[in-house]
Amino acid sequence: MPTTPVTVLWIYLRARVDALGGFDEGGTVVEKVILTAIFAALALAVGAIIVAKVTTKVNSINLN
Repeated sequence: MPTTPVTVLWIYLRARVDALGGFDEGGTVVEKVILTAIFAALALAVGAIIVAKVTTKVNSINLN
């Protein structure tokens, strides 16, 4: 693996975190559930907006 300043910094930070006791992953499940709910709500909102715009456009087409 090439040694870049970012790689060196990442290795240093990982070593420091591990020396302090590692990452606390106790709240990650709750955070993931909340983020998933937010993204699902955003996806539903975007879908509703797209459906409304397409429906409006389709209804404006003159078939005469």
